[in-house]
Amino acid sequence: MIRLFIATAFTLIALFTFTTLTSAANEMDHRVVIHVDENDKALMNLALNNITNINKYYESVGETVEIELVAYGPGLHMFRADTSPVIDRITQMSLLHENLTFSACGNTHAVMSKKADKEIELLEEAAMVPSGVVQLIALQEEGYAYIRP
Repeated sequence: MIRLFIATAFTLIALFTFTTLTSAANEMDHRVVIHVDENDKALMNLALNNITNINKYYESVGETVEIELVAYGPGLHMFRADTSPVIDRITQMSLLHENLTFSACGNTHAVMSKKADKEIELLEEAAMVPSGVVQLIALQEEGYAYIRP
């Protein structure tokens, strides 16, 4: 009986330690969300520059960062295959940074598609979320630092 108790205790301790170490290894030191809501090439480039600079800084100090860029309203043009003025940068950055997510507002996409009377094609690097604003709220509630360029 005592052996069973000791074996169970050691198993639980080992499982707890493994789970804690695995969780810690998978977590980022920093989490940042950046939002773009204007159809302005300079603003879009500023947001992408912010991402580059954030990545460079945290890499230089040996820390990790997870970054999500959320575009909605007129800012969705950033992710539109037919109108994005920053397609090349988005493609390049998505290949360079595994820690980077591009999120496109589904509400804005639906409105733009209805207005165009066709489905608006988004860049393959952008994942659609139901609502850009709600995505910003959710990420901030999860502890993401909020940046508006």
